[in-house]
Amino acid sequence: MSNSAKIILSVALMLASAGLGYSQEHYEFTLQECISYAMKNNQNVLNMELEVEKQQKVVGEILSEGLPQIDVFVDLRNNFGVPTSFIPAIFFDENAPADDFIPVKFSTQYTGNLSVGLKQLVFYGSYFVGVQAAKTFTELSTKEHIKTKIDVAEAVTKGFYSVLINEVALDLVEMNYNRLDSLLLETEIMFENGFVEKIDVNRIQVQFNNISTTLQNSKEMLKVSYQLLKFQMGMPITYELKLRGKLSDLGEMIHETNTVSFSYRDRIEYSVLLTREALAHYDLKNNTVQYLPRIDFFITGGANTGTNTLNNLMDVNNWHGLGFYGLSMSIPVFDGLNKSYKIQQSRIKINQIENSFSLLENSIDLEIQTSRINLDNALRNLKAQENNMELSKEVYDVTKMKYQEGIGSNIELIEADATYKEAQNNYFNALYQVLISNVDLDKASGTLYK
Repeated sequence: MSNSAKIILSVALMLASAGLGYSQEHYEFTLQECISYAMKNNQNVLNMELEVEKQQKVVGEILSEGLPQIDVFVDLRNNFGVPTSFIPAIFFDENAPADDFIPVKFSTQYTGNLSVGLKQLVFYGSYFVGVQAAKTFTELSTKEHIKTKIDVAEAVTKGFYSVLINEVALDLVEMNYNRLDSLLLETEIMFENGFVEKIDVNRIQVQFNNISTTLQNSKEMLKVSYQLLKFQMGMPITYELKLRGKLSDLGEMIHETNTVSFSYRDRIEYSVLLTREALAHYDLKNNTVQYLPRIDFFITGGANTGTNTLNNLMDVNNWHGLGFYGLSMSIPVFDGLNKSYKIQQSRIKINQIENSFSLLENSIDLEIQTSRINLDNALRNLKAQENNMELSKEVYDVTKMKYQEGIGSNIELIEADATYKEAQNNYFNALYQVLISNVDLDKASGTLYK
């Protein structure tokens, strides 16, 4: 093997290895597996999981305020310039002049102070309310996490359906391409044998050129739909993903609208509002209990020393103990009506949330009704488009047969082909709308993801 051949082979192997390494991960998923993957990898879901964890730490932070607080204080000083105080000399000698003062230094050069203090909350209304509210706020973040999962499940489901629709649509475009390719070849042979005119060939050629462009667009659209689905799942777009499932398998997932049962509490938004209402009541309670006093127990023990010699500073015999304990109470008397205004604001907020329940219920009712109507309309349209596609296929087959037998026109065949392709597009658009409307109804009724 020549050197140039070896170089070419080495480069080819390197490119092949790079190609294999570019997409090392390969997955083949059903719809439920796509959703399960998204719940573990979608960035929005992961962030909400971290938010729940963070709120749990907030609860721990609030609980810690009710535990003993211990502080150690150490103070060692070199008083290189001890302040001088002046005391009237008459304090030491009653016969001394009244304006005579004696300079005195009340501190040694070296001083030390060591103390350990413990403080324990005995009673504080805001603390106990805050503990309850913190746990409820964790519950709120958990429900927000669930809401995020529902939104992701909706996006992944619609993305999954989009891929399946585009796959089948591509198959049909390829069939149409092959059909027109054969028809163009047959028409060219007929032209060469004098059975048709050049204009007949040109008409088929125009249709073939159009279907060629459509075929390429359909391939690119399928790639885009796969990339979008992987993005919604939180999967790197360099990974290879294939779907397990067919459109024919989805028929059992589409339900009649009159079989849908519903309760407002099935909607996560309603549950979130209930939690927000509980938090608003805790806020009112917290502002109310701030009129109560705060009581703390404290105890401090330690020792101090003073010496003019540095070595004696570390002599334990020169240290003298100290200690005290007691209760401290803080009693709010008047704050300029600050707490009163806060209480009024809390009550207004509760009233707003109560009004929001009525608004949310009406909104949910509207969503349910609209999604049911949309699904009913989509199902009727699907049946009509399916019938139209079958009829247009029959018309095309008959028109093609007549054309091949020389009793039909080229224009009729082209029109029949265009009508058939339009009927196919309408059918798959209708099928996609049925699937999407079904997802919307499941979400509106609170059964999309549980």
